[in-house]
Amino acid sequence: MGKKPRGARGNAPPARPAQPDIALVVIARDEARCIARCLQSAAPHVRRMLVLDTGSTDATVEIARRCGARVEHLAWTGDFSAARNAALALADADWHLVLDADEWLEAGAHALRGAALAEPFLGLVTVRSDIAVGAHQEHSRTWLPRLLPRGVRYEGRIHEQPVSCLPRRRLPLVLGHDGYAAAQLAQKAGRNREILLREIQDHPGDAYVRYQLGKDMEIHREFQSACEAYFRALEGAPAQAAWRKDAAVRLMYCLAQSRQFERAIVLSGDLMDDCQHFPDYFFALGNLFLDMAVAQPGQAHEQWLPMAESAWLRCLELGERPDLDGVQGRGSFLAAHNLAVLYGGLQNPQRQRHYENLARQLRQNSTAPARQA
Repeated sequence: MGKKPRGARGNAPPARPAQPDIALVVIARDEARCIARCLQSAAPHVRRMLVLDTGSTDATVEIARRCGARVEHLAWTGDFSAARNAALALADADWHLVLDADEWLEAGAHALRGAALAEPFLGLVTVRSDIAVGAHQEHSRTWLPRLLPRGVRYEGRIHEQPVSCLPRRRLPLVLGHDGYAAAQLAQKAGRNREILLREIQDHPGDAYVRYQLGKDMEIHREFQSACEAYFRALEGAPAQAAWRKDAAVRLMYCLAQSRQFERAIVLSGDLMDDCQHFPDYFFALGNLFLDMAVAQPGQAHEQWLPMAESAWLRCLELGERPDLDGVQGRGSFLAAHNLAVLYGGLQNPQRQRHYENLARQLRQNSTAPARQA
């Protein structure tokens, strides 16, 4: 028999699967500090990258182009949704991966290809934010919709959300975020507040915007005002809202910081049923009881310190809950650290050493290298 012609069936190499049509979409303004990190983390996993610049005066545009992104321009109008939607229209892909310039793909990007082959849905990812707390750093996690199919658009001037009836699916994609570092917050001071207040003026019943206003006030240590914003948010929050528990825990903290202890204690009781499996709630509860011990030293040893101990032990029983919005460590090393400090103050060196060692071990486990994106 003669040889088969070149390229005949059976001889051709197997075709490589086409890369799904995923576009990275970023809006940016004066982000020369971090835009390269963002783009370089995503470039291997998307077909193209679109950066919509809203008026940079630094090297953002040049850096983005060097990283291989298409750069377009839009005058800033004080409306994040308008900018997001303009960028989505320009990218015009089957799927859009939406990142902020101060974010980067940290882990789990292997899941993008399979997700983009599925029927349309909103892809929820974990955003892990670095937060300065005094002299040390904590890491919060929030589940947000960031992988969007063609046609989905945003609403809201700030802390905008995609609006769609499509189902939501959680993906193992983790984004790092350092926009809450002190230096970055200082640059944004005032900008977010102004937009939030305008949004509330136009939509006074929007509980989510009031929650975000409370966070902005809390970040700037305006605890009294933050309390009222969180109260209003919880009054109007849908029972199934993912941010509801976080708002409640933040309210407990702000009440204690503004020395509204009675309101905080009443609130903690009201939340018990809904938050019985939420380590962040018990962590904040232990802190509240510790504050009460300081405020009422005569009742500290018989009432408040044992209650704080019980709350932090409950954190360790529950363990970490990465499926919920919250702060990493409140179900592990942060609770163990607080117990070590408590037992040190109670002159119990054996338990103090035990929980110091446990906190160290749990922290080491939590900082093990993440799976590469």
